Amino acid sequence: METQKKILLTGGLGYIGSHTATVFADAGYDLIIIDNLSNSHEDTLEVLKKLCPSKIKFYDADLRNYEDIEKIFEKHALEIWFVLHFAAKKSVGESCQDPFLYYDHNINGSINLLQAMEKTGVKNIIFSSSATVYDSENILPPFTEGDRTRTINPYGTTKLMIEQLLRDMVMHKWFNAIALRYFNPIGAHPSHEIGENPKGIPTNLLPFILRVVEGKIDKLEVFGDDYDTPDGTCIRDYIHVMDVAEAHFAAARYLHERNLVNETSDMYTAEPIFETVNVGTGYGKSVAEMIAIVENVVDTEVPHVVVGRRSGDTPVSLANPLKAKKLFNREAKRTIMQAVEDARNYLQITKKISE
Repeated sequence: METQKKILLTGGLGYIGSHTATVFADAGYDLIIIDNLSNSHEDTLEVLKKLCPSKIKFYDADLRNYEDIEKIFEKHALEIWFVLHFAAKKSVGESCQDPFLYYDHNINGSINLLQAMEKTGVKNIIFSSSATVYDSENILPPFTEGDRTRTINPYGTTKLMIEQLLRDMVMHKWFNAIALRYFNPIGAHPSHEIGENPKGIPTNLLPFILRVVEGKIDKLEVFGDDYDTPDGTCIRDYIHVMDVAEAHFAAARYLHERNLVNETSDMYTAEPIFETVNVGTGYGKSVAEMIAIVENVVDTEVPHVVVGRRSGDTPVSLANPLKAKKLFNREAKRTIMQAVEDARNYLQITKKISE
């Protein structure tokens, strides 16, 4: 891959964005990061500058402000090889409570991004999509990319709508786009200097459990134990965040190797690329099992209580990961236990868990 080019990451100081930034930096790419810091931390930028052997240009900007985004692209368009689009609101529960917030951030922000890309001739994008796009109420997991899509929460709806926007850009504006449908990323960077550290109360299971262990939250609320699963709690496909980060690099390499729209191609005969690809392991753990794994790692009981089901949840969500292996020659390498240990070590090293 061409090392003189730069990668632009929206939401690049967030959980998955920051880890992906390290993978591209290690491969020799300079980075342009856009983040509005709404659910990320500015000190992550300093950590990335220490970890990454490349140049980083940071813009504190919001995708909903088109003029700011347009200026960034006008300045850097000739340098950008790929856009990695992470920036989004991402809580299922919050999206059910305030869908308009999610439509505004996720959809309007993405429209502005695509418009700025189109205006400045940047045509390659890898999108942070979600397993929530699948019709989980009517199809049996593991989910395959060709399965029917139908969302049950506004967060998933925004992801599915953005996928459709990308299809339109590929069909009518000669973009190349890959939508990576994440399942449940967990864990931390091997340096343990960056990890999942959302502002406020975490909405994802593992960081919530670890804050309970830390003593910052009294107990974990388990949303339902009456699902049609072996122990009654929801099952999810947990994948190490570094496996997710490396999947982005593999997707970018795939686009580069196909190289169908570039300076030497005939845009009227080249066939642009659109792919949806699962990023998961194909294996699941229930909420109860995750509690037990954490208790084993930290050697401490996790206080928890069962409450009613949460709106927008599905009983089981598992990936069929074979397409990623076929297209990218890429599959998850790390275990759930390693992910939990890395997440715990990140919090310990950054002094977020009391010793």
